[in-house]
Amino acid sequence: MFTNIEAVLFDLDGTLIDSAPDLGAAADKMRVDRGLASLPLAQYRPMTGAGARGMLGVAFGLTPEHPDYPALREEFFTNYEACMTQRTFAFDGVAELVDALLARGLAWGVVTNKASRFTDPLTRSMPLFATAGVVISGDTTPHSKPHPAPLLEAARRLRLAPEKCVYVGDDERDVMAGRAAGMDTVAATYGYLGSRTDTTQWGARAAIASPLQLLQLLRGLQSPAMTSNTV
Repeated sequence: MFTNIEAVLFDLDGTLIDSAPDLGAAADKMRVDRGLASLPLAQYRPMTGAGARGMLGVAFGLTPEHPDYPALREEFFTNYEACMTQRTFAFDGVAELVDALLARGLAWGVVTNKASRFTDPLTRSMPLFATAGVVISGDTTPHSKPHPAPLLEAARRLRLAPEKCVYVGDDERDVMAGRAAGMDTVAATYGYLGSRTDTTQWGARAAIASPLQLLQLLRGLQSPAMTSNTV
């Protein structure tokens, strides 16, 4: 369990929200517009955490080294901007988790590698984020995760020492960034992990299989309703 924690910071996609349907739709539209067959969401979902690189890899087998990649990436971004709030939703238990954190006097916030071009309108469109104490995007600081700079900036804006924060994410780079920032880390195994991912190798202090399981890790803060869950 964690002690002396005053804030919980979260990755966004795959940790707080399921944005795979909109990200996949943005890439799939590019296929359909070119007369190619639509692909099922199940093919896009495992690569959602890799953003444009992952989506274009699934849709066209492209890597960032391909000469057409920059233009296709911008087309993908344009498509995503047009649909990014249509099918995206918070994972089950996230709203209840946020309420429980606030009830226990803990601040919370978001640190994502998603560019502010997308993060800002998306979080503004969802009532869930109205109580977030800080939202840090991938371009808020000169470095993105796994560099610790975004997490350190979040702690600074919350006026907290990094060691007073816990960072929760569904990607190894989240754990790397959190550890480098001096924060305790939690691996969210319900996100966009592929079947071959071994989260035990990430070095996170704990792992959770659902959002509400996080409450068990906060000593003296779990509610009676949570005591039947296991991590």
